[in-house]
Amino acid sequence: MAPSPTHPEPPSSASAAAQTASEQAQLYLHPKTLARLGSFELRAKLIVEGVMSGMHRSPYQGVSVEFAQHRPYVAGDDLRHLDWKVFARTDRLQIKQYQQETNLDLVIMVDSSGSMGFGSNAFAKASGAGVKESPGGGDRWRKFDHATGIAAALSYITLQQGDRAGLAVYADELRAIVDRSSQRSSWRKIVAALSTHVVDRETNLMRALEQALGKVTNRCLFLVMSDFYEDAERVKAALARLRHRGHDAIIFQIVDPAEEAFDFDEPMPFEGMEGEPLVRVNPRAIRDAYLEAFEDHAAQIKRAALGLGFDYQLVRAGDWLGPTLASFVSLRNAKIRKSRSS
Repeated sequence: MAPSPTHPEPPSSASAAAQTASEQAQLYLHPKTLARLGSFELRAKLIVEGVMSGMHRSPYQGVSVEFAQHRPYVAGDDLRHLDWKVFARTDRLQIKQYQQETNLDLVIMVDSSGSMGFGSNAFAKASGAGVKESPGGGDRWRKFDHATGIAAALSYITLQQGDRAGLAVYADELRAIVDRSSQRSSWRKIVAALSTHVVDRETNLMRALEQALGKVTNRCLFLVMSDFYEDAERVKAALARLRHRGHDAIIFQIVDPAEEAFDFDEPMPFEGMEGEPLVRVNPRAIRDAYLEAFEDHAAQIKRAALGLGFDYQLVRAGDWLGPTLASFVSLRNAKIRKSRSS
């Protein structure tokens, strides 16, 4: 079962309360905590706790509303919506009213191909409750674990705002799909779909996107999470299909710290995770060439996304999830405001 958070004494000030909420969010949204849970359902529940704790400091709050007008306070109104600046000037209690902004349907696509099963961040295995290993079958935090954690949080945030969220898990084709819905109960369907396992198959983003687009008839915001370990030109062509169909997208490229640094020293066998043969390598001899190729590929994916007018962010597996969620909300707000003015 999920670890029980400690409950501190009531804070003496608003700043102390905000600090406590921030600490709780970091606890609940950090891989070191999440990796110890025995099922994705438990992990998803803890992620929600982190999102709700983080809302005290907002970056996740108020995604789809904007200020409209004031009205007089009446008994029973939520005190959180009082405008204290107006009260200070006029000695009147006024409630801030909001109006819904234009909604953008969200479609989250999560890569579950073989390479997403890699993880170098080793965490202590959970103890108690019969838990022997992490959901991935080991004690390492994989790129796929990171992607599914982000997906669970972002779908929850979206549904809480009354918007529609859908999910597609893919590898060489779609493996699981949850149709878009604004019903908060659909979050459990999304969690169930994210509980799937990585498969020993290559990534085929073009085929997966074509299948996903076949189920979409209106303009959507696609969130694509992958390591994008396929030819950069193929990735660009796939993303161009989204632009051609009039959709917007945010691209999260997820990498593992060991892939990015390649700080191995001793000769060792390297085994491909998508059907490639076992190769014995001297890391020192190839490090410079590897790093150059790795950085060049990431740069090509970034250029492809930005060149199509999409947003791009590099995400490191093992970092806590909060900054990625805040970045998504900021980007999404900007896109909603842009759509309203166009």
